[in-house]
Amino acid sequence: MAWTAVVQESDERKGVRLVTPDIDTILVKHRDAKRDALIPVLQEVQEAQGYLSREAVVRIGKHLGLPASKIYGVATFYNQFRFQPQGRFHVQVCRGTACHVKGSAAVLDAIKRELKIEPGQTSRDGTFSLEVVACIGACGLAPVINISGEFHAGVSTQKVKGIIDSYRARAAGGGSDEKAA
Repeated sequence: MAWTAVVQESDERKGVRLVTPDIDTILVKHRDAKRDALIPVLQEVQEAQGYLSREAVVRIGKHLGLPASKIYGVATFYNQFRFQPQGRFHVQVCRGTACHVKGSAAVLDAIKRELKIEPGQTSRDGTFSLEVVACIGACGLAPVINISGEFHAGVSTQKVKGIIDSYRARAAGGGSDEKAA
């Protein structure tokens, strides 16, 4: 599938230019779509851009003949949709039963304090985003957090700062987001 790239926004402070697939490329695939195509269109746009921007919601609405309020209503009902870009490192905190029993609420509080963000937010510098998930599926390793695909098992409030600092060091060093060998 060919994507037409457009510069969506620029952050002069950091010298970063975000390039994302053009929303129109996705909408062309759904040329005669109606409201029943809303969720697949939202999924495709989010997959391409990483989140649903205000511009995307408005353009999808015009294409499907729906007001932006309807689109937001549907998208906010499902927790799969995001309205902010994810950070370079996306932190997921499991709040399933096993993790809850083993202290994931305290771990979540420690992460929120360390990152100075709430679930659903991205840090100002774009390094971290935070999400609470119902279950990661690693109950035997509870409490568990997942940071951009790396699982951390048996996390305690005392371990949070060290874990977060290791990702800060990766970000500061300009190193790879890949797990260290």
